[in-house]
Amino acid sequence: MPPSALNRSGNLSAPWLLVLAFLATTAPLSTDLYLPGFPRVQQDFAASASGVQLTLTGFLVGMAFGQLGFGALSDKRGRIVPLLCGNVLALGASVLAALAPSIEVLIAARLLQGLGGAAGVVIARAIVVDLTRGSESARTMSLMMTVGGIAPIVAPSIGAVLQGPVGWRGVMWTLAGLFALMMCAVSLVFRETRPPEARHGTSLLGGLGHVMREPRYLLFAALFATTFAVMMTYISASSFVYQDVMGFSPVGYGLAFGVNAVGLISSGYISSRLARTVGPFATVRVAVPLLLAFSVLTLVTALLPGPRWLLAVPIWLSVTTVGFIMGNSSALALDAVRHVSGSGSAGLGFAQFVFGAIVSPLSGIGGAGTALPMAIIMAIAATLAALLLAAAALRARRRAAAPPGR
Repeated sequence: MPPSALNRSGNLSAPWLLVLAFLATTAPLSTDLYLPGFPRVQQDFAASASGVQLTLTGFLVGMAFGQLGFGALSDKRGRIVPLLCGNVLALGASVLAALAPSIEVLIAARLLQGLGGAAGVVIARAIVVDLTRGSESARTMSLMMTVGGIAPIVAPSIGAVLQGPVGWRGVMWTLAGLFALMMCAVSLVFRETRPPEARHGTSLLGGLGHVMREPRYLLFAALFATTFAVMMTYISASSFVYQDVMGFSPVGYGLAFGVNAVGLISSGYISSRLARTVGPFATVRVAVPLLLAFSVLTLVTALLPGPRWLLAVPIWLSVTTVGFIMGNSSALALDAVRHVSGSGSAGLGFAQFVFGAIVSPLSGIGGAGTALPMAIIMAIAATLAALLLAAAALRARRRAAAPPGR
């Protein structure tokens, strides 16, 4: 018999939380394990650099649209069957990628891998909403991010180690094994969390249409996406900024990246502890202005003369602050569309990847020798987040002041 979803205290049990966090690692594992193999892919297929880059783009496009499809499907058909189907698709696509005879087949396989892998990411959030409410949802989302945040730290190192003995094809076989392990974990631990009566009257497009008409959801989903854009801007530019601008060695860059990741994970854990006492909205109201302040400080530091290594301080502060916002804003958004949380989770994931795809190339538009584009985009994204928070707070005040029944 699968373990109970909730423990005696009414919190999500450890087995469920660990499997949910495992599902949430699909994207970083499928990208960070693979990135060190780009040169060998290019060599094996005699492909262009842009052709190799399309294998990553295909995966990200698949993740974005896969979340829309599987999220809406999970509202209509329940959580477990679409989740297992997605894992089967991702497993098959990983095998196809490992055996790919050409760069075109690899690109197609990576697209399918993203489509299938999206099921775990989007349905994991929906399951949290099925089982928890209010501050407990925010706490669980933050804990998921904390546990799942370990993957981006260790995955690049593991991927680099695997390139020597097994190459990029071995990495694809490794991903196939991870998706098989996910299937086993879901089968052994999970049970259906969306009852049949909740699925009646829910169409695939109806759930997505409903979340797009809910102002509270839209505000917090956009806040989630703009906050993610701050972090993605840093990630996409970090290699150049730390090594070419600050003068760090590759080892020093790795250490700095790890320190920032630890800051993000630590703030996510602290946020989970604050969820019950302070509340998700109160935490976000403090964290978003801080994110804006630290992002502006990054921009000012990039503009002013002085030791370039000083940039590492406001960057660390900005990345760490993101951990207080991501879990809480996603919980606040999904709480507004609880009855179609799969579609709500799909919208969150789609916006996340779209914003990430937009800011990633822009952060390097000025070349490898400047941190200014990164700092400008971080400041713009944080400003948008602050404006969205102000709009959400204004809407909350108006609703509180409105006469009962209106």
